[in-house]
Amino acid sequence: MDKLIDNPWVMRSIALFLALMLYVSVNIDQTTSSTSQPLGFFGDSPTSDETIVTDIPVVTYFDQDNLVVTGIPETVSVTLEGSTSAITKASKLKDFEVYADLTNLSLGTHNVRLKTKNLANDLTASVNPKVITVTLEEKITKSFTVDVDFLNEDKLEEGYTPDQPIVNPNSINITASKEIIDRIDSVKSTINLEDAKETVTQDARITVYDKDGNALPVEVEPSVVDVTVPIKSPSKALPFKITREGELEAGLSILSLEPDPNEITVYGPLSVLEQLEVIDGVKVDLSKIKEDSIIEIDVPKPDGVNKVVPEKINIKVDVEEQEEKEFSAKGINEVGLSEGKQFDFIDPDSGALDVTIYGAPSIIQDINEDDIELYVNLSDLNDGEHEVDVQVNGPQNITWTLEKKQVKVKISSAS
Repeated sequence: MDKLIDNPWVMRSIALFLALMLYVSVNIDQTTSSTSQPLGFFGDSPTSDETIVTDIPVVTYFDQDNLVVTGIPETVSVTLEGSTSAITKASKLKDFEVYADLTNLSLGTHNVRLKTKNLANDLTASVNPKVITVTLEEKITKSFTVDVDFLNEDKLEEGYTPDQPIVNPNSINITASKEIIDRIDSVKSTINLEDAKETVTQDARITVYDKDGNALPVEVEPSVVDVTVPIKSPSKALPFKITREGELEAGLSILSLEPDPNEITVYGPLSVLEQLEVIDGVKVDLSKIKEDSIIEIDVPKPDGVNKVVPEKINIKVDVEEQEEKEFSAKGINEVGLSEGKQFDFIDPDSGALDVTIYGAPSIIQDINEDDIELYVNLSDLNDGEHEVDVQVNGPQNITWTLEKKQVKVKISSAS
């Protein structure tokens, strides 16, 4: 016995055995809560873990062409168990699938167990909820018109109002179960009108509501429509003044200028329209008229106005061979003489001039001497002698010549 103990190889074997027993004992104590997996070599266990992955979408398998299903949650939570490395990968990539297989179910309500696939072999999964209640119904498609709601209509500038909106396409198709279709109360799109001063065109998403104003989960085709909202701005109908430029060819006279239309409608802010009484700048170039004509004229847009309607007008111009008529010694009137002043004609001392008028025969034959007025403007003139222009007033569509264009007057203070 003593020899056996003294043998070094015996003692070494006993020491190795005791060391192995101690190692196994410690390993068992450390893994008592996770020894469901088989021990590896020398009793070591592979690393195991558990985690909850949220927001996993639910895929459904059913006849989508003819059926609709309700009761499917958008997402679920899944508890994964297995190796740490596999869980980490699955949690990050979410490359597995949670699904509900409804392919063999009849119409009506059913309890369906959610399943998983595409999991790694070393993972197990538990879905929450495990069972869902779904309803399969026949799919129905029905056409609806789209109503338009105006957003921020109260923020339109004063006087601006929206007109009847135009929706393109003017009807849309809604697909859902008959129960959902029967609940539809309105189909709407919304257009923002804040600060709009002209026609608004926007792409608008369709929303379907029940009678309580709740949005309904339906399939809409198309889901976006094109909406055009004409904006009516304040307007005012105004007359316009035709300005003649250039001269007619010798021997011709204007018989008439007839515009079509006779008024122009201007659109713009109320503050601008309130200041407008007439449109100036409608110009006719007489030098281009050789015979009876209809000419197209651009309508000028006054400052601050958004638009004019129409933008062009037609003016019918009738001409005739020119005739003349003379009025002798037509008296000259004065205007503008300051209070406390008096005046006398020096040249001509008679205070009268001969005037010859020209025009179409049908016009000048009815003009008499009283229809022609000669006058001089003496406003702001000091005492002394002055050469002043003679002005002529007369009917439309005539021209005239004077014996002389200026006369000499003397102004003095009244005694």
